[in-house]
Amino acid sequence: MPVAQVRGVNLVYEVLGTSGPWIAISPGGRRGMVSVKPLGELIADAGYRVLIHDRRNTGASEVNLDGEGESREQAEDLVALMGHVGISGPAYVCGCSSGARLTLTLAQYHPDKVKALLLWRVTGGAYAAKKLAYNYYEQFIAAAQKGGMDAVCETEHFGAMIKANPANRGILQAMGAEKFVASMQRWLATYHQGSGNPISGIPPEAMRAMTMPAIVVPGNDYIHPRIPGQTAHRLLPNSRYAEIFSHDVEVDVDFAAWDAKDPTLAAIFIDFLRACEAGRA
Repeated sequence: MPVAQVRGVNLVYEVLGTSGPWIAISPGGRRGMVSVKPLGELIADAGYRVLIHDRRNTGASEVNLDGEGESREQAEDLVALMGHVGISGPAYVCGCSSGARLTLTLAQYHPDKVKALLLWRVTGGAYAAKKLAYNYYEQFIAAAQKGGMDAVCETEHFGAMIKANPANRGILQAMGAEKFVASMQRWLATYHQGSGNPISGIPPEAMRAMTMPAIVVPGNDYIHPRIPGQTAHRLLPNSRYAEIFSHDVEVDVDFAAWDAKDPTLAAIFIDFLRACEAGRA
């Protein structure tokens, strides 16, 4: 798998397709690119070049806790990675959950890099804010405070990153518990600054300023309730809205059901991409 060093971080990436307009797809949570590869392959088969990658702190890419906030750092990484693979003009930018937050952050700070936004399972609400603060930051702060970096390396997430890229163990150990905890606390504070927004992490006024075409497919579970998706559609001035599930489920994340809907989601996105290319979006 290709590796690019961008902004001092080694990122693993893959390009699907050999020609056509570019679209960059970012997964949710701290999942790696493997989770969106089936969707990317379906879109690539329709005549697009699809960029997927393991974001910093996911998959086989490197651990790096620099910066004031994770979504902003990952958005800047993606801008740099797009340049690395030869994307010279604006591209379609697509994301799910935390990947949607990354996508919107990129559009907020680099609107010239975005041809259109494709968002699904947008995050918002008090339940998601509390749950994700624990999932992304608090559990690791507690592990480091209790058992140092050995304990961090044994957590499910960082253990998987070390298995995928053994160099990550050395990066974490060299960081030390004090710096690790300080970095995680800084990112947690930044996360909470925006977690109360209707769309987690993105101010409403920033979304109203995003005039590029957009499509929003809402979620259906506790962390991705339907309301944030509906709100995103209302805030984005040039957006379409499409639902896949007509009912909500009482689980934090409905992984299996969404994975099974990759062909449906791909069809929705491809129709939107074709409309954009034809000037009908």
